[in-house]
Amino acid sequence: MTTVVVPAPAKLNLFLHVLGRREDGYHRLESLFRLIDFGDTITLRLRDDGKIIRQRDVPGVAEEKDLCVRAAHLLQQASGARLGVEIALEKRLPMGGGLGGGSSDAASVLIALNRMWGLDWQRERLQQLALQLGADVPLFIFGENAFAQGIGEQLQPVHLRPAWYVVLIPQCELSTVRVFTHEQLTRDSKSIKISDFLDQVSQDSQSDVCAENCAENTELIVKRAHIDGLLHGSLRADVVNYVSEKWVAANTKNDLQAVACLECTAVAEHLAWLGRFSSARMTGSGACVFAELSNEADAHQILAVMPKGMRGIVARGLERHPLYDWVG
Repeated sequence: MTTVVVPAPAKLNLFLHVLGRREDGYHRLESLFRLIDFGDTITLRLRDDGKIIRQRDVPGVAEEKDLCVRAAHLLQQASGARLGVEIALEKRLPMGGGLGGGSSDAASVLIALNRMWGLDWQRERLQQLALQLGADVPLFIFGENAFAQGIGEQLQPVHLRPAWYVVLIPQCELSTVRVFTHEQLTRDSKSIKISDFLDQVSQDSQSDVCAENCAENTELIVKRAHIDGLLHGSLRADVVNYVSEKWVAANTKNDLQAVACLECTAVAEHLAWLGRFSSARMTGSGACVFAELSNEADAHQILAVMPKGMRGIVARGLERHPLYDWVG
């Protein structure tokens, strides 16, 4: 394997709660991550001289700050690999959009080089290394839709129903640091515990509607909840549970959205327009906003009437990262 072309898919935060700020300055978060089939593409060519070379400039990103290059150097140093690589990034995801573009790029580089360099690191080891590059990078190596806690690195796999998304891309770039340090950001959301999910499941299971057609009345399935040591004591593992769409809509939000709208009025404008068709929400620290649709046709119909000057895409929700099987 001397040359590979790999995808770096985007993510959406279906919700994002800020629970508080830690002593080290990071924030305690809870979020539900969804991978989508839109993203960047990276071409990697093996070198036998140990050099790591960026073949294509990324506007506004110096080579020493490029997460693709940093990921390659980090893995090389941590593993002692003597091989090198040439990296060419085809950028589609906007910077400052909340879609995880740089983090996804870094993760795909780590996954690909782990294979190309013959390292055979296991997933958990790669995730631990990836955390040095940013809180979102381990998600993409984890490779599944996930309920996240901590600073975003404590991940539990979830199974989400099939869905399509309209994603609008306002013409502004929001600083994650600026949004998280904004004087008007509240940091007191209530934690969502697994027991909250279980209680709702119990209630829904008594509903005749859910019993007859559960697949159409669920938002997500929490599966294989390996949470020992991560949450509130030791609960059952390998649990498959259902959380109603109404519960998710009523009990979750993006705590950063209000601040982002103050920083960039275009975010508020895009939310208002998209909200005419379906419930709309911002992803991450912005600026991109999205709405979930049950089918592709409805998503494209919305995009077709988008006002002149707006930019957007239609994307399908993924079950797993395209490179999931590349890591053991």
